[in-house]
Amino acid sequence: MNEAIHRMTDKIVSIMDGKVNSIWIYGSIVLNDFQLGWSDIDFIALTENEITEKQARDLLMLRQSMLNDEADNQYYRSFEGIIANINEYFTGNYTRLVYWGTSGQRITDSYSRDVFSSFQLSRYGRIVYGNADRSIFREPPRQEIVDAIKGHYETIRKYAQKTDERLYSCGWLLDIARCIYSLRYNDVISKTQAGIWALNVKLFEDEKPLQKALEIRKNPMASKNSEEIKTWLRELGPVVQQYADVLDKELSPYR
Repeated sequence: MNEAIHRMTDKIVSIMDGKVNSIWIYGSIVLNDFQLGWSDIDFIALTENEITEKQARDLLMLRQSMLNDEADNQYYRSFEGIIANINEYFTGNYTRLVYWGTSGQRITDSYSRDVFSSFQLSRYGRIVYGNADRSIFREPPRQEIVDAIKGHYETIRKYAQKTDERLYSCGWLLDIARCIYSLRYNDVISKTQAGIWALNVKLFEDEKPLQKALEIRKNPMASKNSEEIKTWLRELGPVVQQYADVLDKELSPYR
């Protein structure tokens, strides 16, 4: 994995002719919770110059080209993030940036910084290229974090009434535990840490689904093709909503 990060970093710097301020990773990979087959390698690359049209085109398909060159290296498909000019990133006024996401990639002139990502970058972001200090990332105010958790709660109510057979379906349970931890302690921890913490403090009445989610998280590649697990995941919607009820109570003082 580290080799994949180094090679990806080198490619980005090369395409940008060395005009890169810094490249950062954050999320599960810096919280010691990266699990191939579930996790992403979250990153942000901040360039010194504006990204030209040609550079943007070269960057756009970089993940795919590296995967084509090293078909057996599954880490390349895990990269998610943006490549943007540093001044544009902090002002929010973009001429051009490159976005790599779960469902594809695009060149765009708009991007909304995610509060949870900003929180993680400000606390635990790890630089893999450049000499910048983590303090360049502003930690979101407490109210912004609370509002983001409220928004995530609404997302759970809207989109997790029913679940499918993807492993991410049980990720809702870990997300809810992590949201509650952040509300209580104004910090961010990994999905696995949040699940273990929730079990230790007896956060949920029915703990078995959370225990199973943690087991799947340990080795997602071994769980992907299990018909028993797929069936369980498809029927998880009501449990997710029961866990969301606990988050609802935690949010009540903030309404």
